Amino acid sequence: MTVFRVVRTTPLPAPEAWRRLTDWSAHSGQVPLTRISMPAPGPTGEGTRFVARTGVGRLGFDDPMEVVRWEPPIAGRPGHCRLEKRGAVVRGWAEIEVRQGPDGTRVVWTEDLRVRGLPRLAGPALARVARRVFGRVVDALLTGAAPAAR
Repeated sequence: MTVFRVVRTTPLPAPEAWRRLTDWSAHSGQVPLTRISMPAPGPTGEGTRFVARTGVGRLGFDDPMEVVRWEPPIAGRPGHCRLEKRGAVVRGWAEIEVRQGPDGTRVVWTEDLRVRGLPRLAGPALARVARRVFGRVVDALLTGAAPAAR
């Protein structure tokens, strides 16, 4: 089990930060070697499922996820989303919290990442790499940066 956290503050209002972070298809442009497929069109809510496919060509794996908590920020209340990862290779969960403050919106992305076949001793290294990668993803989504180079 590897838990890591990414914390950012943005000048964006909480609803806009939320919209950008929970635009699952936009993650395809930012997560290296990953494409997101949304089997069912429509707005996100509890029960929404999607798959992140990571790899090159035929070499890769699917990371199926389901939204199990969906509370957008409304009238001063923070937003909270929880995803459950239910793949054969990647398991765990991710939580996104978006909270409006006097100096901007605070974003906290916390993730429990479990990779099948990876020894426990690799956990700290995986956490460092994941924190760096997801930190860049969160930064790019919040700033509207161009997609990452493929």
